[in-house]
Amino acid sequence: MEKNLKQQHTNIIKIALYGPESTGKTTLAKQLSESFSTNWIPEFARDYLQQKWDTSKEECTYEDLLPIAIGQIKLENEGLEKANTYLFCDTNVMVTKVFSEMNFLKCDEAILKAAKKHKYDLIFLTDVDVPWEKDDLRDAPENREITMGFFERSLIENKKPYIKLAGNKETRLKKAIDILQQLELAKKAGFNSNDFVAIYKKGICINTISKQFEMINNGIPELLINRPATLNDGIATLTPEEAKYHADFFDEKKKNLKLKKFVPASGAASRMFKFLLEFINDFELENESINAYINRKKDKNLALFIFAKDKFPFYENVINTLKKEYPNYDQLTSDQKEYVFVKTVLSHQHFDFSNKPKGILPFHKYDNHIATPIEEHLQECIAYATSNGKSNLHFTVSKEHLNGFQEKVTPLLQTFSKAHNVEINVSYSFQNESTDVIALNEQNIPFRDEKDHIVFRPGGHGALIENLNQLNSDIVFIKNIDNVIQNHLHEIALYKKALAGILIHLQEQVFNYLKQMENNQLSNEMIHEIENFACKKLNCTISESFAKYTKESKIDYLFTLLNRPIRVCGMVKNEGEPGGGPFWIKNTNGTLSLQIIEASQIADNQLSIAKKATHFNPVDLVCGLKDYQGQAFDLLQFVDENTGFIVEKNKNGKKIKAYELPGLWNGAMANWTTVFVEVPLVTFSPVKTVNDLLKPTHQSVNG
Repeated sequence: MEKNLKQQHTNIIKIALYGPESTGKTTLAKQLSESFSTNWIPEFARDYLQQKWDTSKEECTYEDLLPIAIGQIKLENEGLEKANTYLFCDTNVMVTKVFSEMNFLKCDEAILKAAKKHKYDLIFLTDVDVPWEKDDLRDAPENREITMGFFERSLIENKKPYIKLAGNKETRLKKAIDILQQLELAKKAGFNSNDFVAIYKKGICINTISKQFEMINNGIPELLINRPATLNDGIATLTPEEAKYHADFFDEKKKNLKLKKFVPASGAASRMFKFLLEFINDFELENESINAYINRKKDKNLALFIFAKDKFPFYENVINTLKKEYPNYDQLTSDQKEYVFVKTVLSHQHFDFSNKPKGILPFHKYDNHIATPIEEHLQECIAYATSNGKSNLHFTVSKEHLNGFQEKVTPLLQTFSKAHNVEINVSYSFQNESTDVIALNEQNIPFRDEKDHIVFRPGGHGALIENLNQLNSDIVFIKNIDNVIQNHLHEIALYKKALAGILIHLQEQVFNYLKQMENNQLSNEMIHEIENFACKKLNCTISESFAKYTKESKIDYLFTLLNRPIRVCGMVKNEGEPGGGPFWIKNTNGTLSLQIIEASQIADNQLSIAKKATHFNPVDLVCGLKDYQGQAFDLLQFVDENTGFIVEKNKNGKKIKAYELPGLWNGAMANWTTVFVEVPLVTFSPVKTVNDLLKPTHQSVNG
């Protein structure tokens, strides 16, 4: 019996059409066979049962199912000999299995084994969203969704590679063809069918993955640093009087603009508590004193944390919890008290700070409450991103953290709206799974987990260019979730608005020039004026061949140069913080451009140039996202796809590597018009480790 149900195997790509009755399997099989110039296998049961009905008016019985299964696989095996690249099978033995279990509550063992063992390169599960078509053999027009559930569960339980197809027949055909073209590419790249389904369901193109392989194998093309951007050489200065002028200009113009504050806030705060996690994992209270551990590890961070723990905003809440958990807390030794304090801060049963997002952690202690970064960003948003009585704040978060954010935001909205007489709108988005990247092992082949599944990693903050691209706003303020302070809100707002005012000044002039170029209203003198503006105000460098261009070519060149999204970036003096900075970069076409470069992007032979940098990138950006016609730019068109990062991580004790996307303010904005402006250091106070909360900007309320 097993011999009669055995599949033949060839290099032909076998596709099964699978699903409840009257869901378009036959139609799609015919369409696909025509599209790929090959043959298709009809449903054996249809002819078999139609003949039985025509002869004796008898319906299908349990005893019919084994002959149907054998007949189906016989047709399939015969069809392989005539197939060209693909063979499309209208149904398979798995359909017989499900039909048997649903209608007779049992299934022949031979059918069960065959259904589980049979392999197809891909199964298309046809949805029940098409009209029911009655015939002599169809008898279940009701409960189609329930029936669909049975069919899909069987695929999942048997770990079959499948993709669901819905929509009308034209939609299904187009989608199926696109999928099969991707499947071919995946097979050529060495992926199996389950790999392909995992890649497809994330929305990742196979060519994208191939490029990731290429980047990891060949390395990221090195950036050629010409020189650091410094004051009056790529970084503009801004006096307090000038800052007020530009801020006032922004306040005057903002009534005609839709503003939004964009805060990247994905990920947990594990790095913030890294040294505490290492302490809990490595320290043995019974065998060592904490002071001995600090000396052995030279752990100055732990020493500071313990010494100043009463200064943290969460101190009192932790102590109150400890006294409930340990009735004899006051009798514990000093080391015991310190140990249980740290453990309670980190434990899943208590505060679990290292597994929570930074946005919802206690950062600042006020007279009557403790504030999170969410609250501080709301206050900032109201202060500088409000127009026409509306303030819009957008967080990019991880899906698992959304509820935590909403729980913190909801009670604040009513309070702040009433206090400031402003309508506050808070929205959220997630990093798109299609921006995930594939992880490779040390041999540069896909890393697989214990279930033999390929492993994906988030593509880095550069993926958020897609989130930014979805915002329907004229001006967007960007600032990281951990860069908030407890005082100086007025000064922060002043400089944020000043950056926005500078952007609007530049944007108005750019739009005026673009409209003149579009209408061809340019004299040679005006072309020269625009060239000077681009060089002196927008930091553009012009091609050496520009002078030889015709007038029309010069206009086209300048139009393309100016018709780009604009970002004005605040820069602070470099005081040793780890991270990126502003540099002049030599482009492949020989021109120079201003870019924000991370330390990891700098080649060893250019470190001497990098060391001359005077300023640091605090991620303090104001962005103009619309063109001179008021239409939103497609920001994805301005990404430098040849940049990015190769990262090495550890998963379950094994080394993995992956290509991360060009950073949001690095390669993702490489082809924007970029202007750098120096801002006061007080506007930048990030919390990278929990001990940063001990800095003066997080400790006192002066304004």
